[in-house]
Amino acid sequence: MHPATPEKTTDPAAAAGPPGPARRTRGLLLVAGATALLLALIAVSLLYGALDIPPAEVWRTLLGDPPSARVENAVRSVRIPRTALGIAAGAALGLAGALMQALTRNPLADPGLLGVGAGAAFAIVVAVGVFGLGSAYGYIWFAFAGALAASLLVYVMGGLGRSGSTPVKLALSGVAVTSFLGSLTSAIALTSPDALDRFRFWSAGTLANQSGDDLLRILPFLTAGALIAFALAPSLNGLALGDDVATSLGLRTGRIRTLGVASVTLLVGAAVAVVGPIVFVGLVVPHAVRVLLQYAGIGPDQRWLLPLSALLAPVLLLAADVAGRLLARPAEIQAGILVAFVGGPLFIVMVRRRRLAEL
Repeated sequence: MHPATPEKTTDPAAAAGPPGPARRTRGLLLVAGATALLLALIAVSLLYGALDIPPAEVWRTLLGDPPSARVENAVRSVRIPRTALGIAAGAALGLAGALMQALTRNPLADPGLLGVGAGAAFAIVVAVGVFGLGSAYGYIWFAFAGALAASLLVYVMGGLGRSGSTPVKLALSGVAVTSFLGSLTSAIALTSPDALDRFRFWSAGTLANQSGDDLLRILPFLTAGALIAFALAPSLNGLALGDDVATSLGLRTGRIRTLGVASVTLLVGAAVAVVGPIVFVGLVVPHAVRVLLQYAGIGPDQRWLLPLSALLAPVLLLAADVAGRLLARPAEIQAGILVAFVGGPLFIVMVRRRRLAEL
């Protein structure tokens, strides 16, 4: 007689192991802690800035009793939209980074791997240098369209051949498209002073000089991308075991990757179009969350990794933005510069980790 073999589960979410009451409790505690940390950074972002306003006056303004028109304008027209945009863009970049790493099974994968940032940059220099657009309202839509087109091109190129779309082919296609679009962007920017000036400001990555209307324009795309990402979380647990195992569990890997790429494109395309290509947020935060889940005994469960990345990425972005306001008063340092300053050393540490490839 042959020994009985355990029956294969058809539940993709079970690929990461059942949560269990204790694991679920630890996960909820982490989410609560991340939420509290985000709320603290929101308060700091509203209270402190390049303009020195006493915290009591800020609170009065938030409660509807501004002490002066100057304070009301600084808080309501600058800090509130800026903070809201930091939350939305940070959550989008963190969520897209976690999703991209799950799709490629590579903890060093970045949302920029799909060429989204390169496509947005190319579209901006075309909008300014060729069509003469000077307002943010005009080139935001160009940037979003360029991001969509670039990611679609990467996905089509990565899907060519018998094996279809694979993580390696997607990565190679992304590198090729990014390099090609980067060359075209430089060529156009160098022949148009207006395009070069606008591109330099956008490429630094900043939350400054944005209005609440900019956030409202991209909010539907961010919402759609986030809903797709969270819906894919159980399937991503199965995909982490490899395509063969995922297929044996009844998962359609091609459909999962298609929806995942669509989600990353919506999230990153919309965020990058407004705040610029802020690097390292989508790379460092999901990896840090993965380490945090490991120490908490939860493991790399996407049902916890995705929401925690969406909560902690805005913390990093808002912290960098507030630091940029305070360090160079009355001028500012762009948030993208400070994020890169912090993210670079962290990236080196990540590369040197012995168990880096384990997801």
